[in-house]
Amino acid sequence: MTAKRPSLADARGRALRDLRISVTDRCNFRCVYCMPREVFGADHAFLDRKEVLSLEEIARVAALFVEQGVRKIRLTGGEPLVRRGLETLVEKLTAIPGLEDLSLTTNGSLLTPARARALRDAGLGRVTISLDALDDAVFKRINDVNFPVSGVLRAIDAAADAGLAPVKVNMVVKRGGNEDQILPMARHFRGSGHIVRYIEYMDVGNSNGWELADVVSAREIVERIDERYPLEPVGANYPGEVANRWRYRDGAGEIGVIASVSQPFCGGCTRARLSAEGRLYTCLFATSGHDFRAPLRTGATDEELRSRLPASGGGATTATPSFAPPPPRTRLRGRPQARRPGTKGARRSRRRHPRSRCPISEAEMSARLQLSASFSPPTPAGARSSAR
Repeated sequence: MTAKRPSLADARGRALRDLRISVTDRCNFRCVYCMPREVFGADHAFLDRKEVLSLEEIARVAALFVEQGVRKIRLTGGEPLVRRGLETLVEKLTAIPGLEDLSLTTNGSLLTPARARALRDAGLGRVTISLDALDDAVFKRINDVNFPVSGVLRAIDAAADAGLAPVKVNMVVKRGGNEDQILPMARHFRGSGHIVRYIEYMDVGNSNGWELADVVSAREIVERIDERYPLEPVGANYPGEVANRWRYRDGAGEIGVIASVSQPFCGGCTRARLSAEGRLYTCLFATSGHDFRAPLRTGATDEELRSRLPASGGGATTATPSFAPPPPRTRLRGRPQARRPGTKGARRSRRRHPRSRCPISEAEMSARLQLSASFSPPTPAGARSSAR
């Protein structure tokens, strides 16, 4: 009889089944919604090589997570393909007993046919490739390094030819930036076997000047596509899947919509993140993590490292345990804004509400609750027509 494997859980009792591993903090793009040039310019201090976990250190930590119940690992960055020896890391991770899915997210700029084949041969299962527009001028404005759409499309073809499928194509949608590309993206990838995933523009800290007015909601995205290509909802592939799935009624494939702002999925989140310097976070918005690099480099045993994992009651639950209601909203420049008693409430304040350990800014939390409260599932075109 096979013994039941232990299960990792965070402070809210949410099972951790997915581990995101950042293999580098560097990227060759300067996307305006992620690593804008004005913040990540030529003088930006990226991590020194010795500060980044080695391939062996990454594999060792990953093996402990899988031993404790993690089933899926995704390699991210920065841009993971700038990391030397990535194929070697893939081989090490693939060899971990119990790991069921190994994937990678990339901007595609370095994913040549040869690189795609090498990654597949090393054991990589799938890739997700970012493409925020099909219009070349729009896409170049977003990536801010003059990289063409054709280069990403070649990378998608290379991934598919190498067997890194199904290929998922991520599009971050920002109002006033690329929302006119929603339908062209749907049109281009319909029937291709690739899955476009539309992502609501979200805050990533203090770097991208997030505003609620810039968010194109999941409802609006689905309705735009549904008007031209009728959709119907599809159930999740597995518990905790972040994308809401929709398929074309004519059988031409499916899309996903990640509604991280209008429909936060924090309550069912199954993800943890290991940063390039070896800090563990259980929330994308966490401002502090739990250090694994120091014990790795001071001779810690596997048992000592296990004691730091969430399942053991160690210190790895330093990220968000709950989302307490924000303080009352006030009006600031015509928009709802959170304010702590006795303050004027800075627009981009990252200080936390005293009753909450949530690291999301008070202003964004207020905006999220406002948008989420007004959300109702979109009505497919067929249903709208029959109702008239």
